[in-house]
Amino acid sequence: MTAPGSLRTLSVTLDVNGTRHVVDTPVHYTLLDLLRRGLGLTGTKESCREGACGACTVLLDGRPVASCLVLAASVSGRSVLTIEGVAAEGTLHPLQEAFLASGAVQCGYCTPGMILSALALLREGGVPDEATIRRALSGNICRCTGYATIVEAVQRAAARLVAARVPGGRP
Repeated sequence: MTAPGSLRTLSVTLDVNGTRHVVDTPVHYTLLDLLRRGLGLTGTKESCREGACGACTVLLDGRPVASCLVLAASVSGRSVLTIEGVAAEGTLHPLQEAFLASGAVQCGYCTPGMILSALALLREGGVPDEATIRRALSGNICRCTGYATIVEAVQRAAARLVAARVPGGRP
């Protein structure tokens, strides 16, 4: 029996950005808590804690999720990609480069979630049209840019990836 006031923990084994982790985490932690507090990966932003803003978006087994809504206990044995894992060996991913080149970053708070949502879309291949991009990013709120430069960045990155024949991957 757990003493009053103490937190029960559980062991979670997961792959984060290509590295296996075994983390003892409080049972009430979300994936967001595990990433930020348990692993020190603060690129995943904490904001609404209701799944409404997209700031905490990560890829769970390749699909975008609001990490604030996913219990840490449910990710054992699964794979997570955070913004820290998008660049490879110190080289920005073409999507990150496109965000910079298009001026799609203002305050930057929404950027990690936007990039991960867009990356999931780009991994489907092809150059998506504006409506498709806006649908893919509909769970991500930006209060700064008005989205035009974000859509432009996703299209720019898609064109580059298609030209390199690497859908969503590294050229």
